[in-house]
Amino acid sequence: MPKAYWIARVDVRDPERYKDYVSTAAPAFAEFGAKFLARGGPVTHLEGPARGRNVVIEFESVEAAKACYDSPAYQAAARIRQECAEAEMLIVEGA
Repeated sequence: MPKAYWIARVDVRDPERYKDYVSTAAPAFAEFGAKFLARGGPVTHLEGPARGRNVVIEFESVEAAKACYDSPAYQAAARIRQECAEAEMLIVEGA
């Protein structure tokens, strides 16, 4: 089964409140075996609109990635993120 990746591009409006999102999301990421491959590091912009924060998270499967997103623990975190940031998020199946 191919791995899957969350790709999130985020502009944080309230960095202090965003810390609450990170801590609230942590249990969901742990439960579903999330492995952070990139988290807000330096970016080389090539094309299209850029976002301030870019994150890539690896999961064992698309099902695990989707289950993490849909979990009550992550949805509680998502509500916080939606209050303090603008984001684009998607799941990509690995090769």
